[in-house]
Amino acid sequence: MSLDAAPATAATTTIRAAICRAFGQPLSLEEVELRAPLSGEIQVRLGAVAICHSDISFMDGIWGGALPAIYGHEAAGIVSAIGPGVTGLAPGDRVVVTLIRACGGCGSCASGHPVYCESPASAHPPALTQGGAPLTQAMNAGAFAEAVTVHHSQVAKVAEAIPMEAAALLACGVITGVGAVVNAAKLRPGEDAVVIGCGGVGLNAIQGARIAGARRIVAVDPVPEKLEAARAFGATDLIDARQEAPWEAARQALGRGADAVFVTVGAIPAFDAAPAYLAPRGRAIAVGMPASGALSHYEPVNLAAYGQSLTGTKMGDTVVARDIPWLADLYLQGRLELDALISRRWRLHEINEAIADSRKGAARRNVIVFD
Repeated sequence: MSLDAAPATAATTTIRAAICRAFGQPLSLEEVELRAPLSGEIQVRLGAVAICHSDISFMDGIWGGALPAIYGHEAAGIVSAIGPGVTGLAPGDRVVVTLIRACGGCGSCASGHPVYCESPASAHPPALTQGGAPLTQAMNAGAFAEAVTVHHSQVAKVAEAIPMEAAALLACGVITGVGAVVNAAKLRPGEDAVVIGCGGVGLNAIQGARIAGARRIVAVDPVPEKLEAARAFGATDLIDARQEAPWEAARQALGRGADAVFVTVGAIPAFDAAPAYLAPRGRAIAVGMPASGALSHYEPVNLAAYGQSLTGTKMGDTVVARDIPWLADLYLQGRLELDALISRRWRLHEINEAIADSRKGAARRNVIVFD
């Protein structure tokens, strides 16, 4: 489908989408109906959508959810139509599409934390249907499809100079990793950081620590190839997570404990170990998301005795309109790496192969690209 912008003239548009009909099973490529944008909404013809590990976790059913569903939430495209009441956007604009939907008026939004918006989704009818039956637009996006209709708060306009597949990465993995450092941990120049897990989000946490001016950035992972990638993204020290007490090796590299530790994977042992890396008054940031019901264990007496903290962050506490344009500009300046995050480009009909490749754990980001 062409990315040429044209206002929608019909109530619905037929598009192709990859549908999850059973958890843990391959997606089915089918035709569905996408309705035109209503009040406060926009429609975007997608140019690229990346496969995030969260998509795979949802498709496997570890967090539940209603089926049939269309997943995908890390996307970029061209605005093709706008609904009533939308300002600041127009057909033809290149945008990043995120899952962060914000009302702008609840307590969380008003205090500058739109990721934690407390208002329910609007009462608009479902954006995706098939034969009149609703389809779940997972994570507010449903972007494993040729186009999406989303709330205007979910997008940020970016320069045309940014390739679609690079822009798509700004929707989740990049803002989550960088945002965990600059927004959640508020890492200051000269502080030390440890990043546990060097997948897509971990590499972006490393970039965030470099951008924030960290003195040393210690990368911890059991896979040697991932550690080498971490070095290329800014890590100063590499620790093999398979060794006994890797936190001792990190302390030796730093000469002390870390000011901030970022757990970017969903592995419970990583969460259990995180406090052991900390300096007095250090903070451990939970970024990765284990399966629902999984429990971590730690000694709270140590947190109290050393004034340490343990906190979580969703989507890097991102403010879409502020952070995505900032990061896009850093990319154009050559100060933020996006292209090297892309492992391979795929087409929509290859999505199951792309997901299978992502499951192997070696890919940083597999990206579906559209004509």
